[in-house]
Amino acid sequence: MNDLNNLDKPKIHSEIENKSKAIGFTMPSDLYIGTLLKTLITSKPNSNLLELGTGIGLSLSWMIDGMDAESKLTSIDNDPKLIAIVQNYFGQDKRVKIIETDGTEWIKNYKGEKFDLVFADAWPGKYSEVDELLELIHIGGLYIIDDMLPQPNWPNGHQDNVDKLIAYLENRKDFNLTKMNWSTGIIIATKKC
Repeated sequence: MNDLNNLDKPKIHSEIENKSKAIGFTMPSDLYIGTLLKTLITSKPNSNLLELGTGIGLSLSWMIDGMDAESKLTSIDNDPKLIAIVQNYFGQDKRVKIIETDGTEWIKNYKGEKFDLVFADAWPGKYSEVDELLELIHIGGLYIIDDMLPQPNWPNGHQDNVDKLIAYLENRKDFNLTKMNWSTGIIIATKKC
């Protein structure tokens, strides 16, 4: 099996990759997490989805590609330049809400319906406000994080943050957890109660 043979990339993906290189964006999501997100989202019709850490929109392109017409997706990032780029690509899709705000404040103040799938690819929701975010997930809903294996752009000491997060998630009794040494290191957790 060749897991590099991804034939179903979103149509806009190559354009976003080129834009990422052109502006020097150094934290793009890889193809593996994209294909995984698309596959998991396809299994959740009529769902409420959340992405924390929009970035330049690479993972968002995969998420949107997996959505059905009744699903909705909220994507949060605090970088106005990146949000402007992402709005240009996806702002016309009525299923998608792209919000420029601080993720910590957004999580703390969110009062809407719970989520069926959350992809936390930013500090808030991954290394801070984890309890609050996990409370926003439906029973049967998924919490997905990547970059759990060492990355070249990690600051000194970041491995401690990763180790603490993994230990914390392993000890939660309300989620079933799968850790995968694949892609950049992925954890998928399903809320069970």
